[in-house]
Amino acid sequence: MSPRPAPAPTAVGIVVALSALAAASSASSQCPPYPPSPAVLSVDFDSKSHRQMAGGSDNWAITWHSDGHQYAAFGDGGGFGGSNTSGRVSLGVARIEGPYAAWAGHNVWGGRNPENPATFTGKSRGILSIGPDLWMWRTPSSNVAGYESNTLARSTDDSTTWSLLPWTLGDGLVTMPTFLQFGQAYSGARDSYVYTYAVELEDTSALAVQKPGKIMLLRAPVDDLASRASWEWFAGTSASPRWSRSSSDRRPVFEDPNGVGWTVSVSFNPALDRYVLVTEHTRSFAGRLGMFDAPEPWGPWTTVAYYNTPWEGQSDTFFWNFSQKWADGLDFVLVYTGIASNDAWQTVTGSFVLRSIHDDGFESGRPSAWSSQPGHVRARRPRCSPEPSPRSNLAHQAER
Repeated sequence: MSPRPAPAPTAVGIVVALSALAAASSASSQCPPYPPSPAVLSVDFDSKSHRQMAGGSDNWAITWHSDGHQYAAFGDGGGFGGSNTSGRVSLGVARIEGPYAAWAGHNVWGGRNPENPATFTGKSRGILSIGPDLWMWRTPSSNVAGYESNTLARSTDDSTTWSLLPWTLGDGLVTMPTFLQFGQAYSGARDSYVYTYAVELEDTSALAVQKPGKIMLLRAPVDDLASRASWEWFAGTSASPRWSRSSSDRRPVFEDPNGVGWTVSVSFNPALDRYVLVTEHTRSFAGRLGMFDAPEPWGPWTTVAYYNTPWEGQSDTFFWNFSQKWADGLDFVLVYTGIASNDAWQTVTGSFVLRSIHDDGFESGRPSAWSSQPGHVRARRPRCSPEPSPRSNLAHQAER
């Protein structure tokens, strides 16, 4: 697939977009916490590509393993071929084989008719392949009980078996840790560290957006994840990163006064040469998607998309992950889940639309070299309309 520059809107598209904006004007609108991305103008989702499977199973954090397949962690359901009751497990892992056009899902550890039984309960919002091994962050249970602890698990046999490590990390401070994804088996890593993002706990009374929203960053050497003593907290700034083994020194790498979701995903996009973070804001289980990008894992962040109305009309969604295997330049596949009718494995395709040379130094829809130094990119005021960054679905269809 080739990258696509932003198309010029037609009169019909503008009218439809303005009508949609006017209809939503009474809705509560929150400003994005960061200025617009210097690289990405908008995100174009193809709603016709939507596909849903594994009804009753949620979460679906995903990674690209050394065996060529993808592995995803699911919860509270039977996985592929199962339901909310059939094959239901608290925590399971599925293997996703094949290209996006012809993939197949198999329950490899837990779920309905699994290749291997699940041997412990919990939930996971972060799974990572590093060489021949798989790693998974595990929280103990559903709802607020999931805030209690964060434990690392390891599989050395392609998810046939999993072992929990005998320590926890950040208990009572952060929750729902996830890994930064770096291509197949971590082969595209920027350095010799593994990075984990975790949401700062502000309110443990409900499974909800944490306000004010703060996301912390931890790291450990890629060859020493199993040692608790090797993990460090980010303790600096985006301009001056530093690390500390003391949790009391931790400083957020991402903040949103409107709140951040209790789930977050972060992945490196080689076509953009930037890191992309996705989470909720303002209210959970409401499709309030926020998407951000940065030149480094610790920022500085800018806004790609910020929905104050349900993302793609999916009002019950809460967790989004990019598939690294199925990415093709600026085109991507987003794996997501939610509650109610969205309680399932779901996918949709899309593309990042880049800024033109008339905006911030980009030409023909492809990024040229840009600087993250202050003042190099023309400043823009964050937009505060109901959907500030992505174009209206209706407007996009009218343009076609």
